[in-house]
Amino acid sequence: MTHSPIRRLLPNWRWENVDQLAYKATGSAPFRDITRQLLFAEETLACELRYFEIGPGGHSTLERHEHAHGVMVLNGRGTCLVGRSIQPIRPHDLVTIPPWTWHQFRADDDAPLGFLCMVNHERDRPVLPTPQDLAELRADPAIADYLRIGD
Repeated sequence: MTHSPIRRLLPNWRWENVDQLAYKATGSAPFRDITRQLLFAEETLACELRYFEIGPGGHSTLERHEHAHGVMVLNGRGTCLVGRSIQPIRPHDLVTIPPWTWHQFRADDDAPLGFLCMVNHERDRPVLPTPQDLAELRADPAIADYLRIGD
């Protein structure tokens, strides 16, 4: 039996034959109310396309890593921190995250934030901020306020 090359979108931003997974292991890093779905993984392209959904008021982990990635917002609204820039995000915005750049995504309080993320199939592990890294980031009052949201 052959599998269809199409994975249909189902209600509530779920795809046919795709498991909804935990974002990360509980306790491995600070985050709130986020899930992921692996939509596409192609060894010959060495990439993965993943869908993440952050619940209202939730956030991804503040992290950085060697690999770059691209994020396309599909639904909801929120904000993202990329480096030292905090930007509002909405559907169809494309966010580029360069290597070794601090980043975090936050959903607005009134609705989930859903986005696609393209990354290398083989990639390094995220690095969490040290107390010194956090102090340097929080030296900017706007970033300090952003990081306080949801604490």
